[in-house]
Amino acid sequence: MAKVIVVGATSGIGRELAAHFSRHGHVVGIVGRREHLLEELRREHPNCRFSRRIDISRTAEAITQFEELVAEMEGADIVVLNAGVGFINPDLHWDQERETIEVNVAGFAALATVAMQHFLAQGRGQLVGISSIAAIRGDGSSPAYNASKAFVSSYLQGLRKKASKAKMPITVTDIQPGFVDTSLARGENMFWVASAPEAARQIYKAILTRRSHAYVTKRWRLVAWLLKSLPDSLYHRI
Repeated sequence: MAKVIVVGATSGIGRELAAHFSRHGHVVGIVGRREHLLEELRREHPNCRFSRRIDISRTAEAITQFEELVAEMEGADIVVLNAGVGFINPDLHWDQERETIEVNVAGFAALATVAMQHFLAQGRGQLVGISSIAAIRGDGSSPAYNASKAFVSSYLQGLRKKASKAKMPITVTDIQPGFVDTSLARGENMFWVASAPEAARQIYKAILTRRSHAYVTKRWRLVAWLLKSLPDSLYHRI
């Protein structure tokens, strides 16, 4: 069984995914900001044997703490970067835009680089980033969130190319969920909403089959195609 680290494991998709890996016998390291929720997850799922309280927006500290966790686990086979924040921010309050960038962009990139360096050093591994269907187009109600998820997907593509050039068995997986019933889900235009357990089940399958990309749920492939196809003149009316 694999040694797996799930970053952003205290709620939503991350919690369900950590639990899913634990139930299937994998050794799991869990990372989050809320220590009491990490302890709760460890009590409920014995295979969640390792944990670290990490605030990924504090990038220098996060890198050191993540490296310590990897060392304690004596390496990792799979790293899932799920931590993120999102705001509906039509009035463009800078504190919300800044927090989104600090967590979803800087924090993500910091841990993605550490994980990738670890995989390159050991010659194998799988990096999984939880992006979003929102990565496809910008949005006036949540410009920083959509842009941050576009960054995640593009950054993962760059790391995938790096792994390919290194000719190593390193998989980089970009997961783009649609609406999932979590605290990050938007309260408007809610359709095709997946439960967090169902989303985690599909993500788990995409990871084990070493997919490079997956929409969750699968039906969001249609929405993605439409979003990519719409000209700006029509998209701006939505």
